[in-house]
Amino acid sequence: MTILEVRPVNPQRFTVSDFADLARRALSDSGYSMKAAAREMNYDPAYLSRVLSRKQKPSAKLASSLDRLLGADGALAATVLDEDDSGRVQRSAANPSRLDAGTVDALAGVLAAYRRLDDTAAPKTVIPATMKQMQEVTRMLRGARGPHRGRLAEVASEWVQFAGWMLAQTRKDADAVRLLNDALELADEIGNGTLAAQALNFKGYIARQQGRPQGIARWFAAAANTPGAHPAQRIGDYLQAAAGMATLDQRDEALRLVEDAERLTDKAAALPPPETAYWLTPSFNRLNMGLCTLALGRYSEAADHLRTGLAGLPDELRDAPWSWEHKAALSKALEAA
Repeated sequence: MTILEVRPVNPQRFTVSDFADLARRALSDSGYSMKAAAREMNYDPAYLSRVLSRKQKPSAKLASSLDRLLGADGALAATVLDEDDSGRVQRSAANPSRLDAGTVDALAGVLAAYRRLDDTAAPKTVIPATMKQMQEVTRMLRGARGPHRGRLAEVASEWVQFAGWMLAQTRKDADAVRLLNDALELADEIGNGTLAAQALNFKGYIARQQGRPQGIARWFAAAANTPGAHPAQRIGDYLQAAAGMATLDQRDEALRLVEDAERLTDKAAALPPPETAYWLTPSFNRLNMGLCTLALGRYSEAADHLRTGLAGLPDELRDAPWSWEHKAALSKALEAA
């Protein structure tokens, strides 16, 4: 089933954030029973039970308390829309042909919160709600009309791409690739090179997890050369494509790709990272350089890049599940140096 082969949206079931599912799973993953969590936050267990069973909406205070308890750095609380935005989204779900800008802004804000949850929560915690939100947004897109449809298509493309990324982290590779292909089609439909390049980048990530250097080189090179890609994206993609080429013993081609990345350094530094790939800082691309130099057999250099890149990550990203790959690469570089 593709994202376009879904049943029409039922506006009464458009939950927007699915806070209850996220909170319930996060509490379980953190070892909290509902009673223990209520006691820790000084809340009535019956009230918390009603919220977690979707019988009552969470107050802003409870959402923030749960967020602090779970160490979600504000991301969990940010998935909850206020009454005005929630009502606006429900109306647009009921009549997508009258989509308004406020609805798109609200959906984009929820997506941003989910992305931040990916930095603090285990993927299995976030995936069920992510898949549900993705389907609801893409259903709305099918009926959307008017001047705001293009922006909704951007949000939908990013939702689908994010869902593919989440599945990739849990090694549901075939499903992840299908979603990334759908996200790529949506990005191409609206001419958004940043989103298209990121979808290709995630396909390269899957190839790396599968140990397929040809796929690594192919998909990261395609991402780097996507029209409209951000310079910071292109740097990371060139470096990761170089790692694939180095693994294939095509050292000269790998070094040429490294030079292509280095030529973009000043251009990337002059621009903020794209909002849809906020993590693409110079520190993050040190991690990509670390993977590249590791594949080239420059172990001491790789260890330096990886160590510096990990140390330069913001506090909320240092224990993100995606960082484990780079920590493992650092250990490998140190052992080989």
